[in-house]
Amino acid sequence: MRQFRALSAFTLLTLAVLATARPKAGPEQKCKSGPVDLVFLIDSSRSVRPHEFETMRKFMIDILDTLDIGLNATRVGVVQYSSQVRSEFSLKTHSKLDTMVKGINQIIPLAQGTMTGLAIKYVMNSAFTAEEGDRPKVPNVAVIVTDGRPQDRVAEVAAEAREKGIEIYAVGVARADMTSLRAMASPPFEDHVFLVESFDLIHQFGLQFQDKLCGVDLCLESDHGCEHICESSPGSYHCLCLPGYTLNDDGKTCSAIDLCAQGKHDCEQICISSPGSFTCDCNKGYKLNDDKKTCSMIDYCSFGNHSCDHECVSVLNGYHCRCNEGYRLLEDGKTCQAIDLCAEGKHDCEQICISAPGVYTCDCNKGFKLNKDKKTCTNMDLCNTVEHGCEHQCVSTPGSYYCICPEGQLLQEDGKSCGTCKSANIDLVLLIDGSKSVRPQNFELVKKFVNQVVDSLDVSAHGTRVGLVQYSSRVRTEFPLNMYHTADEIKAAVMKVDYMEKGTMTGLALKHMLENSFSEAEGARPASRNIPRIGLVFTDGRSQDDITEFAKKAKEAGITMYAVGVGKAVEDELREIASEPVEKHFYYTTDFTAISTIAENLKLNVCPEESQGEIEVKDPCACESLVEFQQATMSSLEQLTQKLSGMTARLEQLENQLLSRK
Repeated sequence: MRQFRALSAFTLLTLAVLATARPKAGPEQKCKSGPVDLVFLIDSSRSVRPHEFETMRKFMIDILDTLDIGLNATRVGVVQYSSQVRSEFSLKTHSKLDTMVKGINQIIPLAQGTMTGLAIKYVMNSAFTAEEGDRPKVPNVAVIVTDGRPQDRVAEVAAEAREKGIEIYAVGVARADMTSLRAMASPPFEDHVFLVESFDLIHQFGLQFQDKLCGVDLCLESDHGCEHICESSPGSYHCLCLPGYTLNDDGKTCSAIDLCAQGKHDCEQICISSPGSFTCDCNKGYKLNDDKKTCSMIDYCSFGNHSCDHECVSVLNGYHCRCNEGYRLLEDGKTCQAIDLCAEGKHDCEQICISAPGVYTCDCNKGFKLNKDKKTCTNMDLCNTVEHGCEHQCVSTPGSYYCICPEGQLLQEDGKSCGTCKSANIDLVLLIDGSKSVRPQNFELVKKFVNQVVDSLDVSAHGTRVGLVQYSSRVRTEFPLNMYHTADEIKAAVMKVDYMEKGTMTGLALKHMLENSFSEAEGARPASRNIPRIGLVFTDGRSQDDITEFAKKAKEAGITMYAVGVGKAVEDELREIASEPVEKHFYYTTDFTAISTIAENLKLNVCPEESQGEIEVKDPCACESLVEFQQATMSSLEQLTQKLSGMTARLEQLENQLLSRK
């Protein structure tokens, strides 16, 4: 048996040895240590090459050669695994060595992945069971041979197997992962974890495994003096060194092989020696490439902590910042500042200089246009250059224009059209009954009634605004006052309204109108502007809730209420809803087909009270004094415009004189 001294971490991780194979055991050399149930768990993944698998096959046979095989002595089972697990023969299959060897020679590798955890679970749950030949009170030993990193989790299942009394030896070859081997093996690791460089050296584990299983040798019983490894042979021993070391002339001590000093490396810059091996490193400012041999200059900018405003430029052992074109680097070496040619006076614009980093463009003051030279400006007559839309006459001013109307006409709210009077602007919310008693065909007539009312109004964002609410057992805003700004949009939205059906909660609808529909959030204009607020309730039956409270509150809030009833509508309720005088705000008909007549007679346009003064204008078309006032105002504006144009020309003349003196 080999004995190891604690020399270094390298010694603990590398248990491959360069020992000569012992001669094949004869009958008198068979292990007599007592009965053992032994299962080989061999990795047959695609990374194990055919000749390596043959070496592993020979490795198992060599171990079996030294064991006392029999149903009452040592029982052996073999399981191979890759992406799946396959039992080649169980503990009870063979009782003789020759049939066991024949079974091993007939194994065909699976050549797939490396599911080591799955294989350990199989051994624990199936191979070491009474059905498969496992004996009670007989030691269970599993030998795992693998050449790669497991593709599944092994630590938990291996711990469970060890808790069940299975002693696990982990043998790693070539590419095997030491961390995974230690996770699988039983403690102490120095007796149960083995890592060899190639399958050709795997027989060395066999030698140690034999010695471990079969008894004591001179390496254990004598003071052999080997610095690294003592290798037993029948009646004797000899010393060996770990890989990377060479045995000295005294036959016991070892010296590290320095490949860097011997020039046996291919590092581009720095060679760091370790016993029998080396690693490469790079000079300051460089990093090691993926080939672990050559070096590349470190891109310090790629670390992302340079804080450069614009561009980071890597140099050896550092970096520096650079600014984009049109910017200058400040003293902190990181921040960039735009070069403002306008502020520095480095331009030739006549009126306005617009700066961009390192460049500029010229523009003109309002009422002027930029000439072809892109520097100087010319006064612009907007009436002749834009689509002003004035119905009668356009009057230009510096940078703007306004419209005027002929004598006897007034400029309308749009600031462009002319008329003999102005239509009143109102905020109108219609509450329409969508209860079950209305019926679908009549509901379509109600929608046409709403559109007929809309046709009589001057609808616009600054003129009349219209909102629509439908109610039955609940209340639904179909669209608020601020959603649509033309009559066509409103009429199209009305025709898309779906009939609600169910009950008639008129009181709830009045509450919703008061608290929501006439709020500024839904488009009602502020009360300070004196825009009349009008509510129109259309119903065909008695309300199922109380209307008194919110009919009263609506009128107290300054909302002019119209009530339109059809069929079974209750006159008392309609009168309670309507504003005073009731006769002008209450309409009723027995038949839905007659509601179009009501729409024709319904006059919702009213003249708002003047925002200042005490005079109430009832008919804007009769306000002759307003016409006279507008005409006088327009005349004064024309005179003022002419004076302003003269002053502007004089200022330009003075400015040019000052510039010429500079």
